[in-house]
Amino acid sequence: MDASGTIAALVNDRRALIGVLHLPALPGSPGATLAIDRIVDRALAEAQIYRDAGFNALLIENMHDRPYLKRAVGPEVTAAMAVVGRAVHDVVPLPLGVQVLAGANQAALAVALAAGAQFVRVEGFVFAHVADEGLIESDAGELLRYRRAIGATEVRVFADIKKKHSAHAITSDVDIAETARAAEFFLVDGVVVTGTVTGRPADPVELGAVANAVKVPALIGSGIAPDNIALYAAADGFIVGSWVKVDGHWSKALDPARARALAEAFRSLP
Repeated sequence: MDASGTIAALVNDRRALIGVLHLPALPGSPGATLAIDRIVDRALAEAQIYRDAGFNALLIENMHDRPYLKRAVGPEVTAAMAVVGRAVHDVVPLPLGVQVLAGANQAALAVALAAGAQFVRVEGFVFAHVADEGLIESDAGELLRYRRAIGATEVRVFADIKKKHSAHAITSDVDIAETARAAEFFLVDGVVVTGTVTGRPADPVELGAVANAVKVPALIGSGIAPDNIALYAAADGFIVGSWVKVDGHWSKALDPARARALAEAFRSLP
């Protein structure tokens, strides 16, 4: 479990239940159709649903900006996410996180700083992998120096390890627990364990190995549902964005009944 006390400091509870706001396609992306005001309205409505259901943290993500750019996004995306994030933070004052796809980790930190967010979810923090977007190499050194340079040292960095939607053949001789140890050595604030794709459950055995390997929090980043959350009682946090949608599909509208059901299962954990 989280020996560092990071999660307790973040959410004032022993575990975090983090609801993902999959923002509509942002300016400049192929699917963009909505004005910023409409995007803000949608994000606020979903944030309020999560809050009312009993989630204790939120995360904004540019999930609809397909196909994703590798490691960098245009200033229009950073600006739009900062505007949305600040609106969410001001209206629904739960701890807020930011993820900018794909692996645009410095942009995520910039958004977090501008929006008043408390954490970022990043990918490619240590080692290397082959993602949909191509080869992703470690950016821990550059990222944490950037965090220091912009005065965002209070923003916590939660990093995916053995990330979903990726091939890890080039690090097949490094298991997930050792990857977590490497991230901890490189000063990560928390590690995220996932299944192989969005919505697919992680391996509970892998979670246990990671939780036992590091003192920073271990979070689950995909595949959580009311009927399996108890398998991941060793987790310090759950990042949820698929099962709580209509029909359990990430691209559909947030379902208040599903959000409540998941929050109830979360509160039932020992």
